[in-house]
Amino acid sequence: MGKLLLPNKDRKLYSYETKNYTPFDIPENKPFEKRIAYSAAHVVADPLSSADPTLDGQIDWDKTMEYRHYLWSLGLSVAEAMDTAQRGMGLNWERAKELISRSVKEAKTVGGTVASGVGTDHLAPAPDVTLEDVEKAYEEQVSFVEGEGGRIILMASRALAACAKGPEDYQRVYNKILQNVKEPVILHWLGDMFDPALKGYWGFEDDIDKAMEVCLQIIRDNEAKVDGIKISFLDAQKEIDMRRLLPESVRMYTGDDFNYPELIKGDEQGYSHAFLGIFDAIAPAAAAAMHKLDAGDWTAYDALLEKTVPLSRHIFQAPTFSYKTGVVFMAYLNGHQDHFRMIGGKEGSRSIVHLSDLFVMADDAGLLRDPELAENRMKLALELAGIEQEEH
Repeated sequence: MGKLLLPNKDRKLYSYETKNYTPFDIPENKPFEKRIAYSAAHVVADPLSSADPTLDGQIDWDKTMEYRHYLWSLGLSVAEAMDTAQRGMGLNWERAKELISRSVKEAKTVGGTVASGVGTDHLAPAPDVTLEDVEKAYEEQVSFVEGEGGRIILMASRALAACAKGPEDYQRVYNKILQNVKEPVILHWLGDMFDPALKGYWGFEDDIDKAMEVCLQIIRDNEAKVDGIKISFLDAQKEIDMRRLLPESVRMYTGDDFNYPELIKGDEQGYSHAFLGIFDAIAPAAAAAMHKLDAGDWTAYDALLEKTVPLSRHIFQAPTFSYKTGVVFMAYLNGHQDHFRMIGGKEGSRSIVHLSDLFVMADDAGLLRDPELAENRMKLALELAGIEQEEH
C-alpha cells in the first residue's frame, strides 16, 4: 500500500499509510441473545439519474437493498426510513414508502428484522396546521406500514412541534395514535441537535426533565402498545435516568452515538438495547461486540467498541444532522457503493479535512475492510478537493 497526503485543520499536509485489516470474529447464523441491536440504515443514491439531486434525489434500489442484506447477514436488525436514510432531509414520504415496502419484502426472504419510521413528514409545518391534521398524517403512515406487514417506529413530528401549544397536545395526539396501532411500537425521541425543528418536543423547550415526564406518562398510559423508546440526547445520564423510570415491560433503546458502549453494557439497574445510526458505519465491530456481550466477555466487548467511539464522536460532531455524510462516506470507502453521492447533494456537508480525519479514525478502529480500495477511494476524494497525491 502507498501513502496518502492528508490535510489537517491547520491546512497542512501530512503523510499517512493505512494499516493491515484483521477480520472481525462474527459467528454465522447465530442471533444475538442478550440485546436487540438495530442499525438505522442509509440509502444509496442513483448517481446516473438526470433528476436534480437537491429536489428529487433518486435511489439506487439494488445497492440500497444489498446493504440491508449485509446488515442482516451480520445479525443486525434494520431501522428503515429513519433520519440516517435522510428522512425529511432528502428522503420524502413518497420515496420512503417504496423504501419501506422493498425492505419489508426483502427482510422476509432472509428472516431479517426491519422496523420502519412512521411520522408526519408529508405534512409541512404551517400556521394553519391543526392537531387533527397531525393525527390524520400519522394515521396515514401507520396504515401504510401496517398494510405492508411492517413494524412501526413512531417518529417525532415537526408539524406537531410547530402547532402544539403544550404537553396536553402531545398527550392527545400520541394517545390517539397508540390506542389504534395493531402491534406495539418503538417510540422515537430525537433531540434537537439531530433535528432543530424538534426543539421543545413534549411541550418543554428548556427543561428536559419535564419533557421526559410527559413522555413517560404517555408510555404509562399506553404501556401495552409500546415495545420501547429510542432516545437521542447524546447525554448518557439523562438516558439512564429515563431508563430507570420506564415500566418493566418497556425497553430502552439507546440512540446515543457518543456513549453507546456503556449504555448497552448497562449497570446494576438495567441496560439499553441498541438503535444507532453509527451501527451502519461500524456494523462488523458492532456485531462482533454483541456476540462478546452474549458470551460475557466484557474485556473483548469493551475493546471492540471503545475503538469505534472516536470515529462515532467525529461523525456525529456538530452540526450533528450532517452525520449522514460520514456514514455514506464509510460505505463508499468499504466498497458497499461505487460512488460518494447522496440524495439532496449532502455529500458536500462535511469538509475534506473532516473526511480525512474520518479515514484515519476508521483505520485506527480496524474498520477499513480493504485498505487498498479505501486508500484509492480516499485519494479520489482528496484529488477532487484539489489535493494532489504523490506518485509512488
